[in-house]
Amino acid sequence: MSVPESAIATASGGPEATLHAVRQIAREIAARHAGEVDAQARFPTETLAALKAARVLSAPLPPEQGGAGLGLRQQGDAVAALAEACASSAMVLAMHYSQLACAMRHGVNPALKTFLRDLAAQQWLLASITSEVGTAGDTRRSVCAVERHGDDFVLQKSGTTGSYCQQADAMLVTARVGPDAAPNDQVLVLVRRDQYALTQTTPWDTLGMRGTCSPGVALRARAPVSQILPVPFAEISAVSMVPHAHILWSAVWTGIAAGAFGKAAAFIRGQAGKSPGVVPPGTARLAAMSVGLQSMRDGWRAAAIDFDAMVAQARDRAECTSLRWALRMNNLKIASAEAAPRLVHEALQTIGVAAYRNDGPFSLGRAYRDALSGALMVSNDRIGAASASMLLVYKEA
Repeated sequence: MSVPESAIATASGGPEATLHAVRQIAREIAARHAGEVDAQARFPTETLAALKAARVLSAPLPPEQGGAGLGLRQQGDAVAALAEACASSAMVLAMHYSQLACAMRHGVNPALKTFLRDLAAQQWLLASITSEVGTAGDTRRSVCAVERHGDDFVLQKSGTTGSYCQQADAMLVTARVGPDAAPNDQVLVLVRRDQYALTQTTPWDTLGMRGTCSPGVALRARAPVSQILPVPFAEISAVSMVPHAHILWSAVWTGIAAGAFGKAAAFIRGQAGKSPGVVPPGTARLAAMSVGLQSMRDGWRAAAIDFDAMVAQARDRAECTSLRWALRMNNLKIASAEAAPRLVHEALQTIGVAAYRNDGPFSLGRAYRDALSGALMVSNDRIGAASASMLLVYKEA
């Protein structure tokens, strides 16, 4: 695997240079290995190596901390571009950026600032374990608890999923603040690779997103108390984790749909070229798909632009904890997760049997399977129920 020279040369030059590097990596590396990553359910090692070499993993950090200063809108553009080639690679980057946002925005003590410097210098990959056996998928409750022993804490957690944890360099993990704390009285703790041991507890053989490598894992960790983020997880979740996750996931699903649309458009153009003057039968369907794709893209970009503006104006902590914003994030996640497989299905109908095959340039099997994951990544039903409860007390101004 060779990393494009121009990607390495330009990724540290700012947001536009970083986006250029990601697009080049998507075309030249991610697309080449995506089929094998999916078939073998293996981690997209080549793509992540290229992203590290191009310094993409630290790109959201400000330049003085070793990053390129990417805002959330630009992070979304990066993961969307990558998703057109390999959705698993894009989802790994999206989840890494979501966790990095939590550490950046809430890790205010010297130990956590040192970690961010190390991450930028070494291009560390950051994962998380927020799900847990015994919570029925509710990330806002924990069974495990932090136990303090002098200057250190110990933690044991059984996660139902541990996305790319075995490939990561560090993790952020949710836990109760102490053994006597309520299930929703949580903190977020940082553990580096040399501070924890992982045991895989379930296999990873899924329909789609196979390269994210997300089996169940058992974690045992010991680390300094200074690596506990000094803000309640309830605030971190509302102000940082949920906005970044829902917006970046939506960008990934948009990228999947855009890749399918691109194949459908290429197919229709090919048909038109074979019969000049004759409009191919799938042309109207293609036009309708473009409407849906634009709606997806406009939805997450508008939310990202608004979030970046709130951060710039120091309004984010007040506005992100409002019911209005919570409903917007819920609606964005549900709408994007439902739209992606629908658009891939329309692309399949437009192309026909060539898209149904697994061995040709118009194949959409992997895109279809990857898109179906959206409704399950924090269940749409769970999110819809939460929105319904909010609507009982919220009135649109």
